[in-house]
Amino acid sequence: MAGPARAGALIYAHSLDKLSAFYQQVLGMRLLHANAELQVIASTDFQLIIHALPAPVAATFSIAVPPAPREEQAIKLFFTVDSMEAAASRARSLGGDLFGPVYAGPGFQMRNAYDPEGNVFQLRETPAPEQLYSPAS
Repeated sequence: MAGPARAGALIYAHSLDKLSAFYQQVLGMRLLHANAELQVIASTDFQLIIHALPAPVAATFSIAVPPAPREEQAIKLFFTVDSMEAAASRARSLGGDLFGPVYAGPGFQMRNAYDPEGNVFQLRETPAPEQLYSPAS
């Protein structure tokens, strides 16, 4: 992604480094910019800003281990991965997980996931063409 992003999202983080590493590794994003307050990561499709919560706010709560998915949020981001299985394995090793059933969408399958702080998002995978279309009977 060259130049300023035209679209993206910002997530506030209790643990800036941990959350940034999670999204970089699970989604194959790369670090573009980092300072003490935020890290900007991106793929060819999307830019994500991970912003540290102000210390007084972060001190008011803690994140359970494992984190409880916060399913009642106003926005749920989705990201496409090459392999749902590989993304699930990386997510689990980094403190997140996938949960619930796999849903079929038009030309993709999807499953809910959560990061190490309980933020819920959706992973999508486009199956191989032979899995999408069955030959006519």
